[in-house]
Amino acid sequence: MLGNGEKFPEFSVNATVSTDAKNAFEEINNKSFPGKWTIYMFYPKDFTFVCPTEIQSFGDMADEFEDRDAQLMVASTDSEFVHLAWRTHDERLQNLPVPMLADLNRKLVSELGIQDKEEGVAQRATYIVDPDGIIRHVSVNDMSVGRNPNEILRVLDALQTDELCPCNWEKGDETLNAA
Repeated sequence: MLGNGEKFPEFSVNATVSTDAKNAFEEINNKSFPGKWTIYMFYPKDFTFVCPTEIQSFGDMADEFEDRDAQLMVASTDSEFVHLAWRTHDERLQNLPVPMLADLNRKLVSELGIQDKEEGVAQRATYIVDPDGIIRHVSVNDMSVGRNPNEILRVLDALQTDELCPCNWEKGDETLNAA
């Protein structure tokens, strides 16, 4: 699995960005958001139980990520058409303000090393990538356990200080001085 300090892979995928069939799809690649931090939230499958709770929670906080000059994206190995069907039929996702990446050929999850060996789907992995394309945080949850978007936002805040941040550090708290 690719980890901290490594370059996030180059990719180009179709993404579902809306429930409007005429404007539902967009091609997104690793250069689509120049100068921004990017947060990739991979999840196993559309039309499941834990995944929509996470996606809705992250989507509800999209403005907070945007305020930090970060682009949030969610991704699975389902197609953009399955993403569209899910967004259309699950009211929690209808107004989702973040792209849903379709890694249908599993190239990105394979390069990242997060393809589940038994199911063949994406593991429940989160990557925070800096504006230079370097992975600065990675975490992987068990397939049955959802993530906490507040913790991902806290880690992003800490990374953006470029300082030493102690345990439980929150935005606005003092950082550590190693001198």
